[in-house]
Amino acid sequence: MPSLEPASRILGTGHYLPPTVRTNADLEKMVETSDAWIVERTGIHERRIAPEGVVTSDMAAAAAKSALEAAELEAKDLDLIIVGTVTPDMPMPATAVFVQQKLGAGHCPAFDLSAACAGFIFGLSIADQFIRSGAMKNVLVVGVELLSRVVNWEDRTTCVLFGDGAGAVVLGPADGAMLDGKPRGLLSTRIHSDGALAQSLMIPGGGSVTPMGPEVLEQKLHKVHMKGQDIFKVAVKNLYGASKAALDDTGMTPEEIDWICPHQANLRIIDFAATRLGVKMDKVLLNIDKVGNTSSASIPILLDQSLRAGKVRPGHTVLMCALGAGISWGGAIVRM
Repeated sequence: MPSLEPASRILGTGHYLPPTVRTNADLEKMVETSDAWIVERTGIHERRIAPEGVVTSDMAAAAAKSALEAAELEAKDLDLIIVGTVTPDMPMPATAVFVQQKLGAGHCPAFDLSAACAGFIFGLSIADQFIRSGAMKNVLVVGVELLSRVVNWEDRTTCVLFGDGAGAVVLGPADGAMLDGKPRGLLSTRIHSDGALAQSLMIPGGGSVTPMGPEVLEQKLHKVHMKGQDIFKVAVKNLYGASKAALDDTGMTPEEIDWICPHQANLRIIDFAATRLGVKMDKVLLNIDKVGNTSSASIPILLDQSLRAGKVRPGHTVLMCALGAGISWGGAIVRM
């Protein structure tokens, strides 16, 4: 929604990546593929894989602790925890409540949302509305995925894409914060879904449609299934549409944006989307070569890395955009 007068701003960011690296050379030994094939089609050279015993909430809590430190807040200062993920610790309860406990936060509401790769943008939008209404003050938004546990490592069309990781931001009231005469904060968010393409990217087994059982395991219905061409066709159009709508909300042009921080799904999609926006790739933040597609964790990981590297600085305006299963997509503009 348009938010020309920012109600919330990012107080701190953090991320977590597992130490284990799985390279394209490693995948060549696991499935019929090659480094050249993967790089040409995706731009990915390696991805991170969580070790046995590490669960989704562990990664989320690690990223959240880093974000809280950056915000100079304690866990007990949080009024709300939102976790975007499609790989929860378990179907019930929400992963967010385990994050709450691992952080030592108080009895604040904590819930998950499922918008796949667009989950972080959805979480930002929801958090902004809570802060705008005055109902909440400090909100933790986490994007986290443990995709290595739901990928079919015999399917070369999907297993080469995904990696594990978590990213987090703490949002708080903008309180009229300014830098160089411009307001700092979340300027606009736009979120959308189109269920007509729901079957193009899904984990079909394990829910009420096809409950977990021998058939699900034998047919690997509990793993990611994707029709890549369907997603590719709509990705550029919808990423452009959401980005343009967010820009229109603020009256800004693409030239006025300092950085684009896109979901790291596929380098070709990112390139096409930037070209359609009329933005050169030197203004596009990237880490897909090192971490692959981490779904909802993608944008907050990249944002935190870019801030800590000094690439994104206070006062910079960042356009974020993502598309994933649902299909769901969104765009957001923030002045850091």
